[in-house]
Amino acid sequence: MRLIKEKTSIDFLGRKRRRVAIAVSIVAVVISIVSLSTRGLNFGVDFTGGVLLELGYPQAADLNRIRTLLTDAGFTDVLVQRFGSETDVMLRLPPQDGDADAIRQGLQSTLAADEPDVELRRVEFVGPEVGEELTEKGGLAMIFALLMIFAYVMFRFQWKFAAGAVAALAHDVIVTVGFFSIFSIPFDLSVVAAVLAVIGYSLNDTVVAFDRIRENFIKLRGTESEEAMNISINEMLARTIITGVTTLLVLSALLALGGESVAPFSIALIVGVIVGTYSSIYTAGATALILDVSAQDLLPPEVDPELVDDLP
Repeated sequence: MRLIKEKTSIDFLGRKRRRVAIAVSIVAVVISIVSLSTRGLNFGVDFTGGVLLELGYPQAADLNRIRTLLTDAGFTDVLVQRFGSETDVMLRLPPQDGDADAIRQGLQSTLAADEPDVELRRVEFVGPEVGEELTEKGGLAMIFALLMIFAYVMFRFQWKFAAGAVAALAHDVIVTVGFFSIFSIPFDLSVVAAVLAVIGYSLNDTVVAFDRIRENFIKLRGTESEEAMNISINEMLARTIITGVTTLLVLSALLALGGESVAPFSIALIVGVIVGTYSSIYTAGATALILDVSAQDLLPPEVDPELVDDLP
């Protein structure tokens, strides 16, 4: 037992720390759900439908003047905002009646009449039916991914580990999406892709940790589950830190240098990697301990000798 104590440098899953971690997770999930229920998400054109334009002005753009020009031209409920620097502007309009090319030409001529050197960098048109379909399919993709992950982990390990893995992944998804709701960050298809990537990243961390826990359950027979899981997490700690830090360095560079168009994608991955690393240690492991996982759960079922004797 002394040797085991020396191997465990950090008591990640001690009773007190585990309770604090569970309380933090519950608070984060509740805040996220409340924000999603009351504030909702700042859906992009991919989901709401409408028109999205990115403009480049030769000098600092006057947003109030642009709003007035478009309103006078008959484009109502237009959202005008900065898109990076003071010369970059993004316009979002609700779905418009009429031909897409005619709408684009009308917008471009209206803006060019005030500033001939304005540059139209990007135009997107999405119908409301397409946006509704994407919303439904994006939600179904996440639910399907969680169900398949539960089946995979249950097949590879045991249902108590599978419950811990799915609890951690659900925690990651809710908190990451809730972050977008709380800070009203644009939520588009790239964010959905990032959330699905977060699920894969977090699952990889969790499965690697569970592999080591399974090995130590067998190697350290007679050791309490909490102690064996602590040893396993400490043995994987260097790998977890190196993987997380290097991933965050790449994502931070992408956020800083990639421009506004990839900012939501980068933010979703950064938040997801941080939350996913935390949940792989605490949420997944704590859930398995709450379900009273032990080395006996990983042993093959006992076979009745009489049944073996009766076999041909």
